[in-house]
Amino acid sequence: MEKRWNYIPADLSKVRDLQAALKIHPILCELLVQRGISNFEAAKKFFRPNLSHLHDPWLMKDMRKAVDRIDLALKSNEKILVFGDYDVDGTTSVATLYQFLKALTNNLDYYIPHRYKEGYGVSKIGIDYAKENNFDLIISVDCGIKSIELITYAKELGIDFIICDHHLPDEILPPAVAILNAKQVDCNYPYKELCGCGVVFKLISALAIQYKLPAESYLQYLDLVATAIAADIVPITDENRTLAFFGVQKVNENPSAGLKALMELAKQTGPMRITNLVFAVAPRINAAGRMDDAKKAVHLFIEKDYDKALAFGAVLQQDNLDRREADSSITEEALAQIEQDPDHPSKKSSVVFMPHWHKGVVGIVASRLIEKYYKPTIVLTQSGDVITGSARSVNGFNLYEALHACRAHLLGYGGHFAAAGMTMAVDALDSFKIAFEQAVASRITQDQLTPEIIINAAIALDDISMQFFQIISQMEPFGPENMRPIFIAKGVYDTGYTKLVKEQHISFNVTQGKTNVRGIGYNMPEHMKIIKSGKPFDLVFQLQLNEWQGNTTVQMQVLDIKTSE
Repeated sequence: MEKRWNYIPADLSKVRDLQAALKIHPILCELLVQRGISNFEAAKKFFRPNLSHLHDPWLMKDMRKAVDRIDLALKSNEKILVFGDYDVDGTTSVATLYQFLKALTNNLDYYIPHRYKEGYGVSKIGIDYAKENNFDLIISVDCGIKSIELITYAKELGIDFIICDHHLPDEILPPAVAILNAKQVDCNYPYKELCGCGVVFKLISALAIQYKLPAESYLQYLDLVATAIAADIVPITDENRTLAFFGVQKVNENPSAGLKALMELAKQTGPMRITNLVFAVAPRINAAGRMDDAKKAVHLFIEKDYDKALAFGAVLQQDNLDRREADSSITEEALAQIEQDPDHPSKKSSVVFMPHWHKGVVGIVASRLIEKYYKPTIVLTQSGDVITGSARSVNGFNLYEALHACRAHLLGYGGHFAAAGMTMAVDALDSFKIAFEQAVASRITQDQLTPEIIINAAIALDDISMQFFQIISQMEPFGPENMRPIFIAKGVYDTGYTKLVKEQHISFNVTQGKTNVRGIGYNMPEHMKIIKSGKPFDLVFQLQLNEWQGNTTVQMQVLDIKTSE
């Protein structure tokens, strides 16, 4: 699939000023300016994260109210229920708050709603459970900000609510005793992009100050916070960067028994990075809620005994194997369905349906289909007497708006710009497909239908060195708004040593002037003819280390290749 190359501009006067201050390669200064770093102090803070950079938890609106209400519950020996969502952010949030409070009270339990019986967020079944079991206070984590009716219902039953959430609030807020959410319009907290577990971390930091507890009482959960930051794809800037930096450090040096077990089961041997948490650890945690019951993930995180944690982890491992099997077979069936549709090449969207598909993986399958066809995609299955499904968008296209335009064909829908879910009557499927295609076609641009590679800087091959790579490595942890830099090298030539490995991957050696650099291009066999043409070509790549027979060198991992203009 042809990709669009898009260059990020950098303010050259700021780059020059920064280079004068830092005395490092101008391309590195370009990368920093793109990240909003334009002076020595900001660069020092970026390259040398420190826990002192974390903001004062008391700056968050309602923090005093939340701490006072928990204090009252502890002093009055009230029953507290920690209520969380079933994804990674939700289960790590529950495990973090539950373990912290467990050191202060035994009158405590946690609750994770069942994905299929109760759905997302605060549930009536959960509130009824709290009432039947005489809970006085519910603390919702990673959910609750939109649950106005349910929290009103809890209040009528005499149950107080504290909400810890990071999702965008509506104008009308639930009647909770305290709402911790930096995205509230009147909240003065300086950083707005915390994940759910990040908000919980601020709450336990404030509680530690209140009770004069050592910093380790809350810092011990940084590995769970980093896992949530990685999985929830929040910006790795400001406070999230600090939390992720020290959280990944803890994952590598002294992880909790549960995370250690997952890493062992996922065969993660080298130093862990954010990407390892995203691709190796997070899917195993999410699989619990997708395939069965996410309470298992919390059991794993709160387990202190490593052997028991391994047993819990093995259950999640099996859930993940089942998830992968379902994901693989459904993707195959969905691709076949698309290929059998003669009109699909001219359509601007993909909508597929089979009544037997597992609803826990339809969102993942939608993402897989986008990798192949790059169109807004909906994957639908049958659940009881309704059709239910998940939608995923392409970069820059507002999926929620397109679904809103089709609301006449739906029983319900929810989500945001990039991802959504919906339900419809079985007999509405055909009319919905037509309406969704029309809604997408009338709104989407040709650019949005072409995958894009964002390029940070042009580089000459002789600028690629171990020292250059080591400074880039200090920009980790990478993630949204601090992505691993992508470079372009223009007008390079094949040295004649390029070959195809396993019929799929290009192992190449290129030259520019007097400098040769080697690299790898995964799943790119179709680009061999450009390399072998004898003409100059342009490479878009990231830098990585290659270790071979005791030697470590910097090489390119190529993302795309085009003939030089």
